Amino acid sequence: MNSKTNYIFHAGEATVLAREGQATDAMPEILIGRTDGPVGAAFANMMAQSKGHTAMFAIRACNQMVRPATICVPKVTLKDAANIDLFGGVVQSATADAVLDCVIEGVIPQQLVNELCIISLVWIDPRCAKDEQLDKKDMYRTNYEATKLAIRRALANEPSIEELIANRRTIKHDMDDWS
Repeated sequence: MNSKTNYIFHAGEATVLAREGQATDAMPEILIGRTDGPVGAAFANMMAQSKGHTAMFAIRACNQMVRPATICVPKVTLKDAANIDLFGGVVQSATADAVLDCVIEGVIPQQLVNELCIISLVWIDPRCAKDEQLDKKDMYRTNYEATKLAIRRALANEPSIEELIANRRTIKHDMDDWS
């Protein structure tokens, strides 16, 4: 980690694809920054969310909230108990474990865990809750790996502007090519 990192506002994202036959792709979008900066203000505002299912802290288990404090926010409105259970179970657990492992591995400096906070926007494909063959271990894996990668990218300011410029004409959007 660059010792000159100011930790005011870092954004990152990652996509990790599910195994064949699963809709458990993970695509977290991460903001990480100081609690006394813009990310901290956004974090506090997320606590007042009222539309759809509210955001929740990333916990490893009851009474085990991770540090830096991390809030998980669903990218889609969760309309039923099955999706809420996936969000507050598998996805929350994977997010919390990824954050803690980033501290253990030195990606997030341990001495700053009480001065930083993380907002993690998470995707749950609505098909997952209805899938009788849902592989929760794969859902955990994709969310864990993608969250760790998104945090690493955020704090390394990746991709760099040089990479983006170099790839402007060669990399297309995954869903379709509108250019």
